[in-house]
Amino acid sequence: MTAVLPERSTAPAPALSTVPATASCSSGACACPACAAAGTGAADLLARLATAPGGRTAVVAGDDRLTFDELRAGASAIAARLAALGIGPESVVALCLPRGAALVTAIIGTLTAGAAYLPVDPALPADRRRYLVEDSGADLVVVDGADGSPAPGTRAVTVAALTAAPSGGPAPAPYAPVPVTADTLAYVIYTSGSTGRPKGVEIGRGAASLLLKELEAAGAAAGEGGRVGWNASPSFDASVQQWTRLCRGDTLVMIDEETRRDPSLLAAFVDEQALTDLDITPSHADPLLDLLTEDGGPRPLTLLVGGEAISPALWDRLVAAHRSGLLRALNVYGPTECTVDSTAGWIDGPGEPHIGAVLPGLRMRLLDEKLVPVGPGESGELYLAGPRVGRGYRRRPGLTAERFVADLSEDTPGGRMYRTGDRCRLLPDGRLVYLGRADGQVKLRGHRIELPEIEAALTRVDGVAEAAVILGEDAGGTACLIAYHRGGDAAALRTALADGLPSYMVPSAFVAVDCFATTPSGKLDRSALAARLEAPARPAGPVETEPGATGAEGLNGRAEELIARVWTQVLGTASIGPDDNFFKLGGHSLLAIKLVSRVRIELSVALPVKAVYAHPRLRDLAAHIEELLAARDA
Repeated sequence: MTAVLPERSTAPAPALSTVPATASCSSGACACPACAAAGTGAADLLARLATAPGGRTAVVAGDDRLTFDELRAGASAIAARLAALGIGPESVVALCLPRGAALVTAIIGTLTAGAAYLPVDPALPADRRRYLVEDSGADLVVVDGADGSPAPGTRAVTVAALTAAPSGGPAPAPYAPVPVTADTLAYVIYTSGSTGRPKGVEIGRGAASLLLKELEAAGAAAGEGGRVGWNASPSFDASVQQWTRLCRGDTLVMIDEETRRDPSLLAAFVDEQALTDLDITPSHADPLLDLLTEDGGPRPLTLLVGGEAISPALWDRLVAAHRSGLLRALNVYGPTECTVDSTAGWIDGPGEPHIGAVLPGLRMRLLDEKLVPVGPGESGELYLAGPRVGRGYRRRPGLTAERFVADLSEDTPGGRMYRTGDRCRLLPDGRLVYLGRADGQVKLRGHRIELPEIEAALTRVDGVAEAAVILGEDAGGTACLIAYHRGGDAAALRTALADGLPSYMVPSAFVAVDCFATTPSGKLDRSALAARLEAPARPAGPVETEPGATGAEGLNGRAEELIARVWTQVLGTASIGPDDNFFKLGGHSLLAIKLVSRVRIELSVALPVKAVYAHPRLRDLAAHIEELLAARDA
């Protein structure tokens, strides 16, 4: 497939300012970020969308294409039908739709009606989807089929009914979004909860508009007519950063699930679709770097890397790729509560990995335990203030008061700041080095996870007396969740968690213990829990193919023997049988990538990552590989 490459500015990325934004300007007509937050005339996202060239492609989703005129017409139709259903400003519309053109149109249509959207990924377990709809108090649920709302009793409508052309009705009205203020609710996105329940973060329209303006000012959203990959699940706030690019006239290219989780497919997709911008986690950027070439697609590719800490080794690789002209790498950091990205720093030079400087719509406070500001070279907890701080947690006033605290700065009396729980060190030039969490929250493969939420789910399973979950490493050194439990069967626990939690929150390993160590104060001593799973003894070098080396019985044929040995190395499991399931043994997306990489090396066969998901049982995967080998050698 040959792509038409869009025109792209080759101007160097502007430097990121380390100077915090001021409260506001004196001009009521100013369009600066501070005035935008105050609602003094800066264009709302949808006002900007209204000016995008009508014939330009707005959305690409598989074989579907929408121009900006078509997107605006579809959004207007949805907004009119939502208004007829009583939906308007401060209403919440739950969008239980798969990633595609209909989802994009529904988001823009909901905002056009003045309402807020709540993303409910259909891939989430049914219990999770029901909880999100019920806890948010959503006024309406938009679904893809005729199954109805995931929460009984909540009004539901199909996206087809919202977008169907009325028969014999009046001519479509021109695109005219319902007027809103900067504080009008734009969206609600749920994050993992330390109390055992996910919590919904409320973000206003002004904050979302400021996000796009600040990414432009930082050089992250640059040039004319970019092609931006939508790589994140709609249930995560990184997706907001991606769809807002529509509002500056960029084309949004949806990345399907199979492509997202296979680095070779993603690298080919970047070039085939002529992507200019891609948001990605460090865990998935690492294997992708091996597959991007300088002569493919528009270069440099703008790579926004975020969601978890960048290792020094990956930092050096990104610096080299940046300097070669392969990409422009930007490290972005930010909690959902502060509208996606709070800091940004170009990865263009060697040294200690950093998360850059605070973006203009926020003000940084780095405070010690006594809430005293720390100086350069010192560490403290990061607090963020300013117009991009969210409204709070939906229907949780107590939790909102706990995390959104009074701003101690003398220049913003009565303001609020968000306590991130992240510890950072301040560099002399104003940039920040991320040091980790100060509580029970972790980041894994770009996902924000509160460990107490998983522990609460474990203790709700019959037979489990106590449970503790930590972020550790598997035998191969890959970060993973490890669950320690007193009572209960590991297989039953895995099944129970998979039924109620997203897949990324299901631990890779379950370790039964007789009792938990405690501190002198009687609290659980997490430091006594092993943070790394033991690996079985195995020879170094290529995988052996002689039978019997895995210690498992019942293996039949060369492919089963070889796959068992690869699983042993990737999963760190001493004994593997033909009926074992890769994911039930602790496999996850990154280990699946490692697995197919080893198979390609050992057998010179192109095994796609989707094959591991389609054939998770060893015997089935081996049979599939035998078919690929036979086809290759025919």
